[in-house]
Amino acid sequence: MIKLSPLNQRRWKNFRANGRAFWSLIIFGVLFAISLCAEFIANDKPILVKYRGELFTPIFNFYPETRFGGDFKTEAVYRDPEVQCLIKSGGAIDCFDIPYEIMDEISAGSYSGADFEQGWLMWPLIPYSYNTPVDRPGAAPLPPNSQNLLGTDDTKRDVLARVIYGFRLSILFTILVTTLSSIIGIIMGAIQGFFGGLTDLILQRVIEIWAAVPSLYVIIIMFAILGRSFWLLVFLMILFGWTGLVGVVRAEFLRARNLEYVRAARALGVRDWTIMFRHMLPNAMVATLTMLPFIVTGTIAGLASLDFLGFGLPTTAPSLGELTLQAKQNLQAPWLGFTAFFTFAVMLALLVFIFEGVRDAFDPRKTFK
Repeated sequence: MIKLSPLNQRRWKNFRANGRAFWSLIIFGVLFAISLCAEFIANDKPILVKYRGELFTPIFNFYPETRFGGDFKTEAVYRDPEVQCLIKSGGAIDCFDIPYEIMDEISAGSYSGADFEQGWLMWPLIPYSYNTPVDRPGAAPLPPNSQNLLGTDDTKRDVLARVIYGFRLSILFTILVTTLSSIIGIIMGAIQGFFGGLTDLILQRVIEIWAAVPSLYVIIIMFAILGRSFWLLVFLMILFGWTGLVGVVRAEFLRARNLEYVRAARALGVRDWTIMFRHMLPNAMVATLTMLPFIVTGTIAGLASLDFLGFGLPTTAPSLGELTLQAKQNLQAPWLGFTAFFTFAVMLALLVFIFEGVRDAFDPRKTFK
């Protein structure tokens, strides 16, 4: 069990006393944990396959169709009725001569017979991944039904599966960008505020010039030259996003640099970096945490905006911004717009409430009962 210091115990009690923040953290944690297990919830590959007494895990491993008695050395298409027939029969019969009516029953799992009790497939709750085409009659986008609870998009991909994967991608992208850009911004702001003088003057001019660069245009140009990729977008977002915390951290360090405890630490010969990040930074955390919700929501909005404009993640990625673009282009399919709106609304509201509680927990002037 982790032993918290008295100060951190007080902060945790303050956070728990804020009911809105505490329950938002629980709800967000559950949703994020579900999205982290997306492959086990929404996938066009079975979680577990039993074939001739052996167990296979298609989610984690590549198995050619020949491994199950098929003819092709490419990866087995587990949603194909013939592949399911080969697995369930253990390769004991020729599945390519079975009538289509019986094959459909085998695929649906409604056909029973002694020859088809040799193996089985354990499917996820949603038998579609974020890029799996749905086999449903009609023109896309298709409305919600029991097969697709949130309908399909304009390329017949399951919307619920794309939301689960897109939620995970957005949160992981935001955590990565926010963490790295905040570390850089805090270090730069601390250096400016603590040393002041010429160091502060030079860095401030550099930041003013850098902040004036039109980041959106640079990202579009870089993508046009190098192609769209997740890690390139992370790098560019960090490159232009680290200035967000510099101002508040610099102001807090400028205010605290001449306080008694800082002057005493200097007189005792404590190193500058120790004073900055062990003694001064905790006092600047309230102002820093106040800005974090804006950075987090701004990062999510920036990713969604780029995807909406067609300059974000690759087209094959499960993007919530791309879902919003589809909602705009398919006004006759209101389920796309409602899904995109409520996904963003819930995600952003929960994050704002959580950071609001964290900010109050670090504020020594606030005590909840």
